[in-house]
Amino acid sequence: MAEPRRSKRPLQDSRFSRPVFEETITIHSSHAQRILDRGYYRVAAALYAIDVVLRIIGDHDEMDAVETLVDGHIQAFATTMEQERQRLLMLREQSGITRQVKYTRPVTLKIQISSPQMAQYTVLIQVLDRLMMEIDSLWMNAVLTSKQKALAGYTWRVALLRIGREIMTLERRARDAAARDGKAEEVAAATADTDVVVEHDVADTHEATPAPRFPD
Repeated sequence: MAEPRRSKRPLQDSRFSRPVFEETITIHSSHAQRILDRGYYRVAAALYAIDVVLRIIGDHDEMDAVETLVDGHIQAFATTMEQERQRLLMLREQSGITRQVKYTRPVTLKIQISSPQMAQYTVLIQVLDRLMMEIDSLWMNAVLTSKQKALAGYTWRVALLRIGREIMTLERRARDAAARDGKAEEVAAATADTDVVVEHDVADTHEATPAPRFPD
């Protein structure tokens, strides 16, 4: 697949020296790679902008409320995906499957983690990748049909894209709050390098069906 799109400029405010982790990740499945391509850098920029905007506003209660909301979205979805992956692992064991799929074009990239929420969102993509690997293994061993495989991949990918759009909506609301406080110009200057685009993706924006449950 094509190299994932990156933000046009680094996610950092030149006025501040920010703590970051550098991490190298490898994403194998096409569905998880599409998340990298279609949403990861936008969400990273939005999370950074939220942090900057809330610091400018200076409302610590609002900071805590937004962090709690973002954490809740991410952690709930991570738990749901991991539960499904464990269930599929059990199905694979019950079916006597020992082979694991490999992928012809995995993507390896280095990323900078600049907040706990960004670290959590990165883990979401990695959990999605592991979930897709289990689904692909079951399909390759004829436990799942092609229809089940396609529906599962689409459903989980769209659900994770929706989490990203909710984060970008929070970023827009934070900017609106700053504007009401008369700090719009200060926010614009501080986030000029983030290049956030708060728009829906061209595709995958309609409602997804609930995640499929395969026969035990």
